[in-house]
Amino acid sequence: MGTQTPRDGRLKVDPYQARLNVAHFATRNARIPGECSWAICMGLQGVCMADTAPMRMRCLWLGMTFTASAAANQLPGGSLADLSLEELSNIQVVSASKRAQALSDAAASLFVITADDIRRSGATSLPEALRLAPNLTVAQISNTGWSVSARGFNSTANKLLVLIDGRSVYTPLFAGVFWDIQDVMLEDVERIEVISGPGGTLWGVNAVNGVINVITRSSKDTQGTLLSASGGNRGIDVGARHGSAINDEATYRVYARHFTRDRSHLANGSDVDDAWQMDEAGFRSDWQGAADRLMMEGQVQQGDHGQPAPGSISINGVPFTLGDIRTRTAHALARWVRRLPDDGELSVQGYVDHSERVVPPTFAEKLDIADLQWQYALPRSGAQAWVVGGEYRVSWDRLDNSSYFGFLPADLSQTWASLFAQDEVALRPDLNLTLGARLESNDYTGVEWLPNIRLAWKPQTEHLLWTALSRTVRAPSRLDRDPYVPWPSTVPWPASLGPRPTYALGGGPEAPSEVAHVLELGYRGQPTAQTSLSMTVYRALYDGLHTQEVRQSAMTYYVFEGNMKGAVDGIEVWGSYQPLPTWRLMAGFSGLYQRLALKPGSTDQTRLAAARGQDPAQTWLLRSYWDLPGNTELNMAVRHVSMLQTPDVPAYLALDVRYAWRMRPGMEWALTGRNVLGSGHGEYTAMATRAEIGPAWAVQLVTQF
Repeated sequence: MGTQTPRDGRLKVDPYQARLNVAHFATRNARIPGECSWAICMGLQGVCMADTAPMRMRCLWLGMTFTASAAANQLPGGSLADLSLEELSNIQVVSASKRAQALSDAAASLFVITADDIRRSGATSLPEALRLAPNLTVAQISNTGWSVSARGFNSTANKLLVLIDGRSVYTPLFAGVFWDIQDVMLEDVERIEVISGPGGTLWGVNAVNGVINVITRSSKDTQGTLLSASGGNRGIDVGARHGSAINDEATYRVYARHFTRDRSHLANGSDVDDAWQMDEAGFRSDWQGAADRLMMEGQVQQGDHGQPAPGSISINGVPFTLGDIRTRTAHALARWVRRLPDDGELSVQGYVDHSERVVPPTFAEKLDIADLQWQYALPRSGAQAWVVGGEYRVSWDRLDNSSYFGFLPADLSQTWASLFAQDEVALRPDLNLTLGARLESNDYTGVEWLPNIRLAWKPQTEHLLWTALSRTVRAPSRLDRDPYVPWPSTVPWPASLGPRPTYALGGGPEAPSEVAHVLELGYRGQPTAQTSLSMTVYRALYDGLHTQEVRQSAMTYYVFEGNMKGAVDGIEVWGSYQPLPTWRLMAGFSGLYQRLALKPGSTDQTRLAAARGQDPAQTWLLRSYWDLPGNTELNMAVRHVSMLQTPDVPAYLALDVRYAWRMRPGMEWALTGRNVLGSGHGEYTAMATRAEIGPAWAVQLVTQF
């Protein structure tokens, strides 16, 4: 870990070690999600050593030798004939209004990834599954490094709220998501609701450009035993789950999973230090009474992975080695819901979350979060349907700083508190007006105001037109306010500039909230029985976007401020067409145009270029699901992503293919090929650390009994 920080939180400056700091700090172009240079954030991504090929195949063989008895239980998903496009449009969703409603009635740019979509894709992780959403931008940096964003700002990836069964996985360290610790058994996922656009009124600050809501299946629907094993040229993945009844009203499931990922490669063929291994175990229990239901779930996990480095690193000519990142997490959640007459509902949810991240030699963090939420969906009264609620959240963050950089104070406790209310008014049978607002307080900027107004018109049952106007906010994180980089005493400082600052970077004591005002206009409908279509156009005006400014003083040289503003215009379109009962096509397109500028007095051209150049102007995808005779199926997905300008990442075309055979009810064998076109492509970040995302194949066997 390098030199540790005393418990008073002050940084100890080791000139020998700190020289690396300023060199990378000055370049500021090898960025990863989070507002920082590589020197500050090299621990925010990463991936551990994989097993040998013989051991991998042995593990796969053992997984495949499990046999299934009478297959009373079925695997998730099924044939295309089981769910028509009309039935898909009536899937119940909750993310758009915090009330259960049909997808066809949701006045938002909302896409649903179903359990069958995930199975047919062959995805092995949440970020891979999120590639199925046409309203998201998903870029793979390395085995564990992912950038997931919506409607721009892929350079920071900090304007998206992600929930797993109602638990926010946003970290207050950098206002984003550590994707290397967000994992679930994908066989247990019921659906993923993806909203692009503001969600602050219902979900709070940081839901600026979207909300991802991962919803897992009730333990009632996962009875019996499921065994899964897969292996290929990138690693192995084995999992087991068992569910049973406690009594007539209660059920449970327990599960465990282990996987490894081999190292990826750079374009020149050299290895990237991003090998990874992960172990996890968890449970879920559900109780259903006459009017009440209770859900409890929890998980523990541990992982180790390497840190991709930007080329060779040396300090005063001495080679410098990055250590493996170690992660440990545990959480527990409980939610009680009471059903009331006339579509009313009362719910209370609480959870605790613990995580540890050791990033040698830069820093180590221990983070504890406690969260309590309540929500009351009032019974419908005439033309009105109110939803009110609140949340109280506390975090305790403890950091061991190094001589390279740190956070001051090293130990910090923060609180967030919020109240919201939303009213849906039926102006007439085919016209609904929704008014809502949230007040949320945080320790950095005080109280934030998050209003929203929506109007939805249904001229016919199969067609919905809607528009919305929202104000939403991203509050500062610790990475915006508290990072400090010592100025090495060995680096010359011209006497003409006055006293040498203690810190090259002195945090962002005045860094404001980033604010967005967003106008949306959308359509969702089913023009024919064989087609469905959704389209949204939007304009978002941003202010207070964070920059890094020269503000020389006796203490600091650079500080974070909010001196960038601009606008983003965009369009999102997707639709499905089912020409045959056994064949379904889905296509999607998204495009955006950014106009960002620095405010007078700002000199941060590097951050401006990154904000402008790290989002693809256009992406499109096409998926084909085809059920073949003999209980087999062929699923294909092709996607095109246009080039990134800063740094220069060429456009790419990728094709994924999956062939599956249901040997008998409850048992499926599948062969999956990912990125099968060409030798590989880069998707994100500077050339020095850009992993080539090459062809990957895997054989999988899943059996349930």
